[in-house]
Amino acid sequence: MRVLFVHPSPLMYSEIFLRLEPLGLELVASAARAAGHEVRLIDLQVLPHAALTKEIAEFRPDALGISLNYLANIPEAIDIARRTKQVLPDCFVFFGGHSVSFIAAEVIDQAGGAVDAVVRGEGEPAVGPLLDAVRDGGVAEVPGVVTADGAGPAPTMLEGIDGHLPARELTRRRRRYFIGELDPCASIEFTRGCPWDCSFCSAWTFYGRSYRKGAPEALGRQLASIREPNVFIVDDVAFIRPEHGHGIADEIERRKIRKRYYLETRSDVLLRNTEVFRRWAGLGLEYMFLGMEAIDADGLDLYRKRVSPDENFRALETARGMGITVAINLIVDPAWDEERFRVVREFALAVPEIVHLTVMTPYPGTEIWHTESRRLTTRDYRLFDIQHAVVPTALPLEDFYRELVRTQAVINRKHLGLRTAVGAAGVLARNLARGQTNFASMLWRFNRVYNARRQVFDHTRPVTYELPLPPAAGAVTRTQLYVHAGPTANRTRRRDRPTETAD
Repeated sequence: MRVLFVHPSPLMYSEIFLRLEPLGLELVASAARAAGHEVRLIDLQVLPHAALTKEIAEFRPDALGISLNYLANIPEAIDIARRTKQVLPDCFVFFGGHSVSFIAAEVIDQAGGAVDAVVRGEGEPAVGPLLDAVRDGGVAEVPGVVTADGAGPAPTMLEGIDGHLPARELTRRRRRYFIGELDPCASIEFTRGCPWDCSFCSAWTFYGRSYRKGAPEALGRQLASIREPNVFIVDDVAFIRPEHGHGIADEIERRKIRKRYYLETRSDVLLRNTEVFRRWAGLGLEYMFLGMEAIDADGLDLYRKRVSPDENFRALETARGMGITVAINLIVDPAWDEERFRVVREFALAVPEIVHLTVMTPYPGTEIWHTESRRLTTRDYRLFDIQHAVVPTALPLEDFYRELVRTQAVINRKHLGLRTAVGAAGVLARNLARGQTNFASMLWRFNRVYNARRQVFDHTRPVTYELPLPPAAGAVTRTQLYVHAGPTANRTRRRDRPTETAD
């Protein structure tokens, strides 16, 4: 079969801070190709919709799969499905990905016949059987697949995560992928899943709190095959197991791989496994993302981070001592007032680290979805991008965005303004000499992308597709939120406690 995979357009923050290769879709494409299908891939982060239209007309796919890791892309994906069906009525259109896995049946209903199926859970084990069933019949019996007739067997989870190499050769304009000054930048996955249970996050509910590691030798081979000089390690939490981090480091040293790295981890993991991070700093680890989420104990308790403010600040000092540049994420509570924004601005200016702000957003699959969803002020999918407020704000909405953008602008001037650009002249010159302009354009575009009037206006746009609410079913246990009943499910079930739903 001819199969076309599509990654939707970038979200708001992707216009400035990062644009990452569609690694998950490359892995699914690799699995489809291994099953004997002819595969192509279009990434609308770097290509215009006209390129997709042309590809559909020329390639005439028998099946078209759209990756939906983000709720905000669902309206765009449904529109693509509708247009595809108009041109190719017999084309089998299916969705898959993290976010759509939690609302599969509702999205199929909203698409009104334009979407034939949604794949819940991991795509690699499902895509081959699904495409075979499209050809031979029996789609409804494929594990993880949901159709208009209902859900079939439970999703299948991979035993190992390094059975397929990402089909990187399918992505075009790879020089457009970057994160900060790491321009261009490829992505790689060392581990999959997260054993923690933060209330705002759905990574642990998607994977059933499972955690799997790739083989160091296989990861070393994959790293050696990457052409880009920079690599983003996409793990939810890097180097939970220090022996795994050391094993990959051994392979890097043995193969004499020279790259610059960016990763994400937790403060407590960094403090516990300092030696592995110090070793990686010597191998090229230059940037680290720490999801602090809050600067005080009350905020950390609210999000169930299971770390203390003291641990967070000790982790920052530890990273500084290794020469690693740290990016901090703080979650903006819509209940913040002007004073709270002022305190956060002062904090952001007082520390040398890069500070990012994301707005607290209840997503399907998270525990706060079941406590906050009844308070939603909008169900417009497009606003669920962690840059818009979707629950009531203490300040009038326009004032909230004014304070948010003002705080972001202070951080922007500290890290991305003209003075920083002058200081980063060497980085700019090196990137521009290679024809890389992503980092340079990032320095100037902030005010065009982030402004209060634009964000307020976004709330006034006509809404065609709305996010469905969860059923008002009283209490939900954690394992009921799982997409995959991972290997830790039986152990965690004993510790389950209900998540109360709002009335």
